[in-house]
Amino acid sequence: MDPASKSALLKRLALAAGFDRAGVARLAPSDHPGALHQWLERGDQATMEWMTQRTELRLDARQLFPGAQSALCVALQYSPLRGEEESGGDLWPRVARYARGRDYHNVMGKRLRKLAKEVRERFPGTQTRTYVDTGPVLERELAARAGLGAVGKNTLLLHPEAGSWFMLGELFTSLSLTPDPPLADLCGSCTRCLEACPTQALTAPYQLDSRKCISYWTIEHRGRLPHEAREAMEDWVFGCDLCQEACPVNAAPSPEGQDPAFALPPGRGRLDLTALLAIDAESYAEVFHGSPMQRAKRQGLQRNAAVAMGNRGDKKYIQPLAKALADAEPLVRQHAAWALGKIGGPAACRVLTQTLEGELDAEVIAELRAALWSISQGSEAQETTASHGDFSKGD
Repeated sequence: MDPASKSALLKRLALAAGFDRAGVARLAPSDHPGALHQWLERGDQATMEWMTQRTELRLDARQLFPGAQSALCVALQYSPLRGEEESGGDLWPRVARYARGRDYHNVMGKRLRKLAKEVRERFPGTQTRTYVDTGPVLERELAARAGLGAVGKNTLLLHPEAGSWFMLGELFTSLSLTPDPPLADLCGSCTRCLEACPTQALTAPYQLDSRKCISYWTIEHRGRLPHEAREAMEDWVFGCDLCQEACPVNAAPSPEGQDPAFALPPGRGRLDLTALLAIDAESYAEVFHGSPMQRAKRQGLQRNAAVAMGNRGDKKYIQPLAKALADAEPLVRQHAAWALGKIGGPAACRVLTQTLEGELDAEVIAELRAALWSISQGSEAQETTASHGDFSKGD
């Protein structure tokens, strides 16, 4: 069988395995080696140190195994582009769409491994290796080479019909395959994604600074959040979709619907911010089994829930935040204290004062005091306004 016929066969097999699109890329050194080095030199990877490792392999996937020649790149849609109904409540609309259902690593990995087995059976002696965001390869560049999309100014891959709502995976093989042609740029002069990012994490077209990215802070960062990051997160709990939602390419109708694996399970869908903040280890393990949200860990999700409550500023969150001040994890208590300081008012002040009397952890004590100071500053500002009158109304 000639390389073109092999390519056509593998793409048909990929679609039969449950993927929405497939394309072939010939393995070769990166087309843009300087871009990765410059990104790392700027420190845009934040604390994701694994991005600094095995860079030579990232820049040339032929080194994955001896004889590697081609990559079958696949895409799987995770959100329909029309007719989608947002989940209700105060939690799920602020969870990135890809993370609401099953973990894409597991879903796509299982299908790719089955596909790899079939390829080896059809072509004895063929070597294969599969990846789903799990190895040192530049997935978007490979997928762009394979014609699955063009890299957009928000650094995500854009397809003219499917937008950017899809995940990527690869089957690397020793087979010689005919590559697919790449797609042309889809962005043109549009900069809506840059304008939509509330933290200016897209510092330039095609350039992302993770240190400013809401997805980084809500998912990858461990431990205490800097105050500027808490403000920047707004009420996002896990990830962020703003740059995708602003993209006009995503307004186009899609030929694919959402894969059932990525639908929000009913049990998980009933969870709200209050329940997430109070979730115990047993419930967490049950509710988030097989979920990509496990990446942030239980304490990370609780931390994020507290920050979201604080940034929403609704006094209905005072009681659940007060309960969180008794949580066994200092990280949760720290951010609950901050959130109460953001909400403010006499009730929040009383809770913080009472908790301060019995708190022993130095970092939590610092957060409690800072929250009380924040409330006092807000009260002073209100008293000053009241005493001087509202001149905008002609007082």
